[in-house]
Amino acid sequence: MPKPILEIKNARVFRGQHRVFEDLSLSLYQGEHVAILGPNGAGKTTLLKLLTREISPVVRSDSYLKIFGQKCVNIWQLRDKIGVVSHEFQSQYEAIATGLDVVLSAFFGSVGIHQHHQVTTDQTKIAEQALVKYHVWELRDRQFLQLSSGQKRRLLLARATIHNPKVIVFDEPTSSLDVSAAFQILKDMRELSAQGKTIILVTHHIQEIIPEVNRVIALDQGAICFDGEKPEILTSSRLSSLFKTPIRVSNQAGFYQWAPDS
Repeated sequence: MPKPILEIKNARVFRGQHRVFEDLSLSLYQGEHVAILGPNGAGKTTLLKLLTREISPVVRSDSYLKIFGQKCVNIWQLRDKIGVVSHEFQSQYEAIATGLDVVLSAFFGSVGIHQHHQVTTDQTKIAEQALVKYHVWELRDRQFLQLSSGQKRRLLLARATIHNPKVIVFDEPTSSLDVSAAFQILKDMRELSAQGKTIILVTHHIQEIIPEVNRVIALDQGAICFDGEKPEILTSSRLSSLFKTPIRVSNQAGFYQWAPDS
């Protein structure tokens, strides 16, 4: 039996004053590549923040949230197990930071490197190896804010993998990218899955769902609409219902595409 990454039972979850989930129950497992799909406002980002412990559900006697089998999780240890590549996180880099700073910041759970951070030689070496691995060495000394969206995303991928995590979450990974950069991110996702990493993809575009994904969870208005194997979920009728518009779905070499069904 695969080991669980996330176990949620009867969770009531708020973002500010807005209740996103009521009695949410869901489990995600290691070795299972999952896409969490749904329109804007469906609850996808909130579910991601539950996984990364940025938010917590309301405490109730009949409810629990476990990550890697534990109710109480050390956030620093969690960062070693889960890497996140997020368009939202990319937008937080407003301070002046170099490409190397972005990758190094993974060691401190920070946005950029600050004066109180003491970077070791070993940390710098590991960060530089990640720059080489993801073909962004030339961005080492360039300012993050001056880079293209594709270059920024690959630096964040290098950052997300710095601790060699078991699980990598991609949150809207191709948002704002041109075709070439988007295709490169999809290739990176596939290579990471081949290396034994568990991929969790959060998206509202089925074109981002790589062939290796075998389970799709569809959310809408804070509820799970569909949950099952990819061919069962990515159908014209189910996606038309989920997105409330006529959709025609096709499958090309393991990648699903959609078009208006007029």
